[in-house]
Amino acid sequence: MEKIGLIAGGGRLPIIFAKKARSQGVKVIGFAIKGMASSDLGDSCNRIHQLDPRQVKKFFLLLVVERIKKVVMLGKVDKSIIYGKINKGDKVLNSLKNSENKSDYAVLKKITSEFEKRGIKVINGIEYLSDLLPSKGILTKRTPTQKEYDDISFGFKIAKEIAQRDIGQTIVVKDKSVVSIEAMEGTNRTIERAARLCGEFVVVKVSRPQQDMRWDVPVVGPETIKLIAENKGRVLAIEEKRMFLVEKEASIELADKNDISIVVV
Repeated sequence: MEKIGLIAGGGRLPIIFAKKARSQGVKVIGFAIKGMASSDLGDSCNRIHQLDPRQVKKFFLLLVVERIKKVVMLGKVDKSIIYGKINKGDKVLNSLKNSENKSDYAVLKKITSEFEKRGIKVINGIEYLSDLLPSKGILTKRTPTQKEYDDISFGFKIAKEIAQRDIGQTIVVKDKSVVSIEAMEGTNRTIERAARLCGEFVVVKVSRPQQDMRWDVPVVGPETIKLIAENKGRVLAIEEKRMFLVEKEASIELADKNDISIVVV
């Protein structure tokens, strides 16, 4: 039986992956990052270990004990862990903390190289999650206004530029003006900041132009829609075939209930 190690951050995506992989006969060993991974993850894995993100040596030992040669990394991880207190003997985290470039791409590339040094392959989880990648079109009952389409077009180009520079992947726009841009704080706080400045805005979320689909594929779902609704947003525009829409039916239902457009561009 094929075995995959699932390094799980926050959100529903790791749970969805574990269920889909197991339905295809894969044995999933979960490594739940403490304080981030869902408490429900254990019900979806064959076995689960709780992982302190600063206990890297212990983690690699567990991979040996479990005889894992493939891992997938899914879920939101707070990158601020590399700015906290780190054991001086932990070479991996110290190399991340002391590296000149701490962009998401650089950090993930470094982590992947540490796996490869130990004969462990970081795989692309999309073969189990391809149905979560939406195709172009309007998913909701509500169609954006022409003014909102103009904001989508305006925001998409800028979002791609900031993603290229590895700053963030989400931008909030109103009347062809940039209201807020995502950095390390994440999509949710970007939306909340925008709401303090204006209402009825457009949220655009994209992938990096050179997105490595093994790493940090953008995710939206009911939580995103709920936050947009609470803050009087009108549109969520996401990039075709380049990000995960989790719990699609629930997301669309919630958007319809709150008169929000979900547009795949």
